[in-house]
Amino acid sequence: MERLLTLSLRYRFFTLVALLFVMGLGLYAMGELPIDAVPDLTPVQVQILTRAPALGPVEVEQFVTFPIETNLSGLPGLKDIRSISRYGISVVTAIFEDHVDLYFARQLVNERLSIAVDQIPAQYARPLMGPLTTGLGEVFQFTLSGDGYSPMELRTLLEWDIGRRLRAIAGVVEVNIWGGEEKQFQVLVDPQKLLAFKLSLKDVYEALERNHALSGGGYIVHEREQFLIRGEAMAEGINDLEQILIHHAPGGIPIYIQDVAVVQEGANLRIGAATRMGEGETVIGMVQMLAGANAQQVVEQVKAQVNAIQSSLPPGVVIEPYYDRSVFVSRVIHAVRNNLLEGGLLVVAILFLFLGNFRSGLIVAAAIPLSMLIAFTGMLTVGLSGNLMSFGAIDFGLLVDGAVVMIDNILRRLAGLKDQSAQSRVQVIQEAAREVLRPITFAVCIIILVYLPILTLTGLKGKMFHPMAFTVIFALVGSLLFAVAAVPTLAFWFARTQTHDKEVWLLRKFRHLYEPCLRLSILKPQWASGVAVVLFISSLFLASSLGMVFMPRLDEGDVAIQVWRLPSVSLDESIATSLQVEDRLRR
Repeated sequence: MERLLTLSLRYRFFTLVALLFVMGLGLYAMGELPIDAVPDLTPVQVQILTRAPALGPVEVEQFVTFPIETNLSGLPGLKDIRSISRYGISVVTAIFEDHVDLYFARQLVNERLSIAVDQIPAQYARPLMGPLTTGLGEVFQFTLSGDGYSPMELRTLLEWDIGRRLRAIAGVVEVNIWGGEEKQFQVLVDPQKLLAFKLSLKDVYEALERNHALSGGGYIVHEREQFLIRGEAMAEGINDLEQILIHHAPGGIPIYIQDVAVVQEGANLRIGAATRMGEGETVIGMVQMLAGANAQQVVEQVKAQVNAIQSSLPPGVVIEPYYDRSVFVSRVIHAVRNNLLEGGLLVVAILFLFLGNFRSGLIVAAAIPLSMLIAFTGMLTVGLSGNLMSFGAIDFGLLVDGAVVMIDNILRRLAGLKDQSAQSRVQVIQEAAREVLRPITFAVCIIILVYLPILTLTGLKGKMFHPMAFTVIFALVGSLLFAVAAVPTLAFWFARTQTHDKEVWLLRKFRHLYEPCLRLSILKPQWASGVAVVLFISSLFLASSLGMVFMPRLDEGDVAIQVWRLPSVSLDESIATSLQVEDRLRR
């Protein structure tokens, strides 16, 4: 620290250049820092999602969930495996230790998943890994509505147009679709006609599979040109499906799909639905953010793209957002920013009041923004996000302590200096800074040591409180460097004192109150000790009556309501119940 102090005073111009460089780096980090409302508490986990429409819960567990769980067990760093088996769907979640990289965990799961796929009958299901997102990944939700459009048409539009365009946005990993009806081309076979033509369902399956494909045949060369050979048999609509050949009857008469079945557009078998405002069913799109992305930036890009998509939709179709994470994030950041600004202004006002020197007050006040910029740089380097826990823990009083002690001692020594030459000022400033260098360094390091045990927390506790500890430590380190290297240099350039300078009137008042108390405590040490012990014991009783919470209370302004039903409830009854609940809530 002494060497840093000496070099900063010897090369004062380069010290100012270094200050400007640190400020520029901090401003860049502030612009690139991910912003969110709260720390992401999601553990390192990988989900395997499987749709098995033909299987019930017991069969899903037996043929899908169990093989996946068995093959995932024993992975390096694996902590827990959880699963849900329901009608038509299986969800297996593999939870890893916190030190495991998420991308490495997905690679491990992918290698084992390929083995599990071979053990699951192909006609039942095909497992897939879930999107690379977290519990805070649901950043934007909207409904798609339009008068005169069926739920199938709306879902098709959302799935094949809107969803694909939203997935192209940087930071968006998936667009989930709820509600509506998934469009299908259905071949409804008439068993009587199959018997009449002496055919089976297998013949229909094979005919559809055989005649709905592409086949390559190499190429031929003619007149110095190369022509590709291929067989195209892709059905583009109902008419093409009806004209698919199944078999030839005796006498060479062709039998087509239309001879034994009716081809029509229909909906896939539904296992869920979405309702809105008690008015009826709707189609919902949910944008999921990539793990570690900046929620504020992603949502702004999504909203810009939604506005662009809206202008190209068919007449009457409207995208109506109903959940926007950026609103909540902006509200939290706005509250934190106001608190920080108010606290900073209060600290600066007290500094001017006690120092009694405007220029010196500005030098000390500069410790606040510079320390914060250094904290932003450190947060971006270690991959932290700016949120309520990280920003809300900053105490500006801690950041200016070292600078206050340093500038006060420098002003005291300069006040008695008669020779105001540059060499004399540098020598006096250096001596004054050395006098308080050790207590300043120890004071800041002791505060940093208080936060180091927080860094040993693991799991949910670590994810919650690590951002707070890191942010405070980075800011304190920045304030120490500023007090040691920058304050003496800035004092040389900008601080001005007079030989007749005295203490400000407020300090004189406090001194008159303090000195009698000091003399009394020295003359009667047992009294001072007794008062201290009584105050300490009283504080313990008060502390025991305080409430404790894991994290600050956040009021997003929304209410989440969950309706419990019988596990065997039908989809129609579930929709009717939801509409009734929504209608009552609206009233």
